[in-house]
Amino acid sequence: MSSQASAGRPRDHRTHTAILDAAEQLVVETGYSATSVTAIAARASVGKDAIYRRWSGKPELIYEALFTRVDMGPVPDQGTVEADVTALVSALIAELSAPAAAAALPGLLADFAADPKLRTVLRDSFLAPAKLRMIEIFERARTRGEVGEDVAVELVLDTVAGAVFFHLGVLGEPVTAELAAQLARIITAGIGPR
Repeated sequence: MSSQASAGRPRDHRTHTAILDAAEQLVVETGYSATSVTAIAARASVGKDAIYRRWSGKPELIYEALFTRVDMGPVPDQGTVEADVTALVSALIAELSAPAAAAALPGLLADFAADPKLRTVLRDSFLAPAKLRMIEIFERARTRGEVGEDVAVELVLDTVAGAVFFHLGVLGEPVTAELAAQLARIITAGIGPR
């Protein structure tokens, strides 16, 4: 989530893109902890002030570079809640398994955990759009009678994201399409109509 532009000359989109590209490249090449704002600025051929006008620091910049440029596409509508959740989890796994994302995830999660302002960025930039997608899936599932009215969508999203983050960011284990299907099966079995 980039900061609001102040009054004055409009930001150069090419500079913004060059900074994001440089951040992604450096994370892949050197890892999250070794990537610095100074190195990103040098790679993008900009001054550090150009970065700090857009982002509060490295975590917010890296987050935007790696996790907000992916096309979310349409919300899955495969006919069943289990198939829709499987498709959503598969997309999350694909995004978080990309080389730069996998390299950054452990350090980025630690930075977000340590800073309340960064947690707000995470909640507003990543979880809020994902929650809207999940709400749409569960509204269709309610209409089909697959789930009850009392499904806690945020908790379902936390469960899915937490399992994927844990496998990738903590255990460093590869995640597969099979994991997506297993998670969807477990989650949808637990929230079916009673």
